Amino acid sequence: MDNRTIDAYLERIGATRSSTLVELHERHLRSVPFENLSLHLGEPVTLSPDALVDKVVNRRRGGFCYELNGAFATLLGALGYDVRLLSAKVFNKGVFGPPFDHMALRVGDQLVDVGFGRFAMRPLDLTSREDQHDPIGVFRLADAPEGDVDVLFDGEVQYRMELRPRALEEFRATCWYQQTAEDSPFLKVATCSIATAHGRITVSGNRLIVTERGERRERELTDAEVIAAHEEHFGVVLDRVPRR
Repeated sequence: MDNRTIDAYLERIGATRSSTLVELHERHLRSVPFENLSLHLGEPVTLSPDALVDKVVNRRRGGFCYELNGAFATLLGALGYDVRLLSAKVFNKGVFGPPFDHMALRVGDQLVDVGFGRFAMRPLDLTSREDQHDPIGVFRLADAPEGDVDVLFDGEVQYRMELRPRALEEFRATCWYQQTAEDSPFLKVATCSIATAHGRITVSGNRLIVTERGERRERELTDAEVIAAHEEHFGVVLDRVPRR
């Protein structure tokens, strides 16, 4: 990344070169939405640093884990951080998914993850096995078989990650699977979601879901309202409703 792109990325998330890792992490989560809109708009997801950064910075979009953590890793590396990509298996309905099901980041001894949707607002200490209190709840890391680490949120396992560093290209096969397989969870419904000061705002299909201070409100939207809601809440400008 050149200096101009670094500054544009920082402007996108409301940060500066003097922002701490904690500030960068939280501002990213409140500025760049978790979304799978490309999969419902017929847009291919390209796992290259330039393409990922372009989508976040120039196209003012978000993405899912490979995109968000891939782009953030590029920014952090350009700012001088030692960043490693980690492979994780998402825990869902009592079973773990495949390797490379999720991408997380290791920055020094911190777990950084801006690509899991509702997750820690601040980096987590990889060396601790005690409860770690975050604005959205309590996280804990637990040792798992074969040197892996389970990440728990309010007592429930979210994913199991390897600590071995990986390269971006190693995630491409599973990223392709998530874009094409009929049983991919990302193909079920178009979703766009972002953290707010007191909760989250999500558009899932034609439903607007607002969670604030633990209270959830939901309503159905017309097609015109779906397009308007994406621009109002996420800054995402659509020319049509994302629908496969």
